[in-house]
Amino acid sequence: MTDNHASMSPSSPPAIESDPLLEHQIQHLLVAVEHELRTAPAGMNELSLIKSLQRPPWELLGAVSFNEPEKLYPVHFLLFHVLYRLRDQLSESGESLRISPLNICLEAQTVIGGKGVPDGVDTLRQFYLDLSQYRLPEEAIHQMMDDFWTGRPGKGPAQAEAKAAAEALGFEALPPDFPAVKLRFRRAVMRAHPDRGGNTETIQHLNEAFAVLKAHFRHST
Repeated sequence: MTDNHASMSPSSPPAIESDPLLEHQIQHLLVAVEHELRTAPAGMNELSLIKSLQRPPWELLGAVSFNEPEKLYPVHFLLFHVLYRLRDQLSESGESLRISPLNICLEAQTVIGGKGVPDGVDTLRQFYLDLSQYRLPEEAIHQMMDDFWTGRPGKGPAQAEAKAAAEALGFEALPPDFPAVKLRFRRAVMRAHPDRGGNTETIQHLNEAFAVLKAHFRHST
């Protein structure tokens, strides 16, 4: 992965400098990500998408150290930069892209004109389209993680993941304690059970959300 910055499309925030090599990689990722998402109608989580981009025929991402935030962050950021650029492109053809670490999915656009329905607050789009955020000091990356685990508000990707996990379980904001998470999780799984008209994909997404919030409360106590 090239550790520099790329030029942006006219509708995106301007890059701080032009890097043809990184822009070339981004263009390849745009093609690969759209192809992978079109072969997964139910969507896929971030980890699955990263792995698919590592495998042939793409091989666009190298080895990823998921236990080291300073090494995972550039991969995560570049992927979500591509996702937000792809969402802007797809909106012009009447499609929408749901963007969340837990589920990335192509959908029919639910509004006419504009950029479609935004995923979360607009500050997330601004964050990921700003390529100056791609190259951050290790201290800044670890601060984002600390903010996430302690529940402090932040604009980084870890905070977005916590918010997405809470919303997947039906919360409007991060719940106050883990017992509330367990109760909501049990109810959601019961509603999603195949015997009640649900499906295993939904249960898998609920399990992923539960795991994120479980880790959050374990590190914040």
